[in-house]
Amino acid sequence: MRRIVLTCLIAIGTLCAPEAFAGTRAVIQTRTYDVTGSSGAAFIDAMDSKGPRHGFMTHAIATTAYTVDWDLGGGQENGFCRLRRVNGTLNLFYTFPRIASPMTPALKRRWSRFFAGVRGHEETHGRIARQMMRTTEKSITGLRIANDPSCYQTRREARRRIQAVYAEYEAKQNAFDRREHSRGGHVEHLIAALIRKP
Repeated sequence: MRRIVLTCLIAIGTLCAPEAFAGTRAVIQTRTYDVTGSSGAAFIDAMDSKGPRHGFMTHAIATTAYTVDWDLGGGQENGFCRLRRVNGTLNLFYTFPRIASPMTPALKRRWSRFFAGVRGHEETHGRIARQMMRTTEKSITGLRIANDPSCYQTRREARRRIQAVYAEYEAKQNAFDRREHSRGGHVEHLIAALIRKP
């Protein structure tokens, strides 16, 4: 599951000299919540009641949330307003379940496989978000607009391009979730394997 908050902080001013492109970076935070039980089914029940909220009434097993900040710098150059600094920060927040009760060896093996699948799912959301950042950086790096002394049009065009990339990658995130959570999909198989009797 994924939650997303996209922000765009853009500051374009007049610079005395060109600056190097610093690119994008990711800051990752991982949170956990405790679940207890003596069976795979009990773990699923615990995640259903204690997991991170997904919508108004439901809880997810795990989530990936992120925010995005852009620090853009530019100024006048030969009659153009040109972006010279394109720095993006992707703040990724993963939330995962953590077992807080003893497990039998067989249950521990099933949990380990289940958790590896859950982690892989959420990290795929993270990879898609990183791709979004790289694509956004490419789309605005070197942007320049003529006869824009206040850089207003350049700021507006940068925002337009950023939002277009966000929309493209939001569609990719949603398509991935639809595949994973479909009937008979990967998530259903992970849950079935966890609750299977040894």
